[in-house]
Amino acid sequence: MKKIILSLITAILLVPTTVKADEGMWFLMFIERLNHRDMQKMGLQLTSEEIYSINHSSIKDAIVQFNGGCTAEIISNQGLVLTNHHCGYDAIAEVSTPKDNYLRDGFWAKDKKAEIKPNSLYVRFFVRMDDVSKRILSKVTDSMSEAEREKAINQEIAKIQKENDEGGKYTVSVRPFFQGNEYYYFVYQDYKDVRLVGTPPESIGKFGGDTDNWEWPRHTGDFSMFRVYADKDGNPAEYSTENVPLKPKHHLPISLKGVQENDFAMILGYPGRTNRWMPAGGIEQNVKFAYPAWVEGSKTGMDAMKVHMDKSDQVRLNYASKYASVANYWKNRQGMIDALTKFKTADTKQKEEAEFNKWANKAENKQKYGAVVETINKYYKATNEKSRHDNYLISILRNSSLAGGPASLGNGIAAYAKENDAKKAEMLPRLQAAIEGVYEGFYLPLERDVLIAELNLYAAKAGYKLDPFVEGLAKENNNNFTKFVDEAIAESVFATKEKAEAFLKNPNPDALKNDKLYLLSSSILATYRSKPEEVAKLENDYQKSFRLLVEGLRESKLNKIKYPDANSTLRLTYGKVRSLPADKRNDAKINNYTTLQGTIKKYKPNDQEFDLPKKLIELNEKKDFGQYADKKGYMPVNFLTDNDITGGNSGSPVLNGKGELIGVAFDGNIEAMAGDVIFDSKLQRTINVDIRYVLFIIDKYAGAKHIIDEMTIAK
Repeated sequence: MKKIILSLITAILLVPTTVKADEGMWFLMFIERLNHRDMQKMGLQLTSEEIYSINHSSIKDAIVQFNGGCTAEIISNQGLVLTNHHCGYDAIAEVSTPKDNYLRDGFWAKDKKAEIKPNSLYVRFFVRMDDVSKRILSKVTDSMSEAEREKAINQEIAKIQKENDEGGKYTVSVRPFFQGNEYYYFVYQDYKDVRLVGTPPESIGKFGGDTDNWEWPRHTGDFSMFRVYADKDGNPAEYSTENVPLKPKHHLPISLKGVQENDFAMILGYPGRTNRWMPAGGIEQNVKFAYPAWVEGSKTGMDAMKVHMDKSDQVRLNYASKYASVANYWKNRQGMIDALTKFKTADTKQKEEAEFNKWANKAENKQKYGAVVETINKYYKATNEKSRHDNYLISILRNSSLAGGPASLGNGIAAYAKENDAKKAEMLPRLQAAIEGVYEGFYLPLERDVLIAELNLYAAKAGYKLDPFVEGLAKENNNNFTKFVDEAIAESVFATKEKAEAFLKNPNPDALKNDKLYLLSSSILATYRSKPEEVAKLENDYQKSFRLLVEGLRESKLNKIKYPDANSTLRLTYGKVRSLPADKRNDAKINNYTTLQGTIKKYKPNDQEFDLPKKLIELNEKKDFGQYADKKGYMPVNFLTDNDITGGNSGSPVLNGKGELIGVAFDGNIEAMAGDVIFDSKLQRTINVDIRYVLFIIDKYAGAKHIIDEMTIAK
């Protein structure tokens, strides 16, 4: 342990400390040296050991990654978990039926026995991390190709994982940072018995829908609640009625004090992906080629889905999560296009790269860095059109189960048919599970229309080198795939779950040779996975040059970023409650919070996005807010901070200087959509659910005070 601590201290001392206090997604192991003093000046009252400790309980023990894509926090000594409604959306939809529609009506377990277990849901606790940069980079040389480099690194990663997983007790992940110039390992423990405790109805949890998504002012109760269960000894276990609520090492106390402008705010979570080292050429490619195709492909799929979702509650339930995910990124990518264009982010990067190029071509730097910018620009110029094509193609695969499913199932069943009985017995459960996965919630009329619409769009707009199978069909059918898709569905063994299961029972690989859905799916996947030799060579040179660009920018100090890009590892960001300029759409006195009265003003009866439950309106009319009202009398709903977050931070706890929970992060403002590439301290805002609104909904609206009673509340 002493060796580990000494290595950490050495690494910390080597890193400069100058940085804007509200910018950065920081490793917890570095906060003592890099951030603690700044945080104290802003209002932090905790020691760094109280935030991150390897040997003692600390705040990090209450932060979990939720189902691989969001963040959540433990808020009671009985394993109660709080996250966003949109993070729990898939699980809530899974356990809902048209009769018991928990998405529409909400759900509150009256006791622990009534809590519901979704099929696949887990939380991941962070145990510890360490720097293994020297160890891994000692295995590579400058003469290696990127493929050789990757192989050597992966071999060492496998050793590190085995050394630290304690025989499978832990999950160990070794991740690259600063474009492969540093490496750290992370140790996690996963709990798979996670049950639904409570959720408000969509009219609260998703109030504002797609219209308000990424917008401020916001009035959304975006939260849901779950519970982690363990065996009697507190260890992870598969679902069992014998399991008991987890007794966590730490749970977050909750503050009812509320927030004011300039209050300290700290967020811990698992931000998914930022690209703040992205070259100018990459930004230009996204803005002009990749993202427009992504936006158009997403909207095409959404429109086709919505026609059928509006006609059937069951179809809407089955596709609710998929539609919400597509819609979220559709608006996000359009916001990225607008923000990156408006603020000329590529121009800013080009200026930085021009300065770097001058430095790189000095005599002492030229051999290593001289060709870096030229190589990077050459790559983007050669792949711009391909990036547009690929995003149209990905839209087919992302939005249509009939695009990728038939090939993966067909190949699996064909391999199964050739095996002996013993091997078949081993393979059969996996294939059955794969069929379940492809056809879960599957509605053929919707899938048909999505596939037709996406193929029509791809053939008309993708350009570059179209998938050869699709290109041939487009010429035959004048870019209208309706006839082909209808014929393919009528004949294919993959048109429905029942047909796929029948094919598995009596597999005939020769039948795949004439199965049009299988042939289409196979060709699309082959095109998606293909990498022409000239592109592979360009990519190899680009990867090396990008790594050198980041190394050189740090060495030359031309880029001041001292924290690594987000990559779904636990980070801390700190800032303050901070308003935006006054907005007449917000009834709040200061434009850093919203109220329940403002929510009511948006109310539109029977509207899919802006309807509200009658009881909520009545509670507002009576001012029946209980202990959760602000001291000025209003019921708070959402508030703003200037924390540096991104996707994956959804559900992250917002903490005050004492480490008490004051809110739950759930969104960002669309004006700052360039934030994943370049941080703007004037525009960047995090939108949070006020914890008082969360408790008000649980207690006064849902009448679930027994859930409140297990929390630790600081008044």
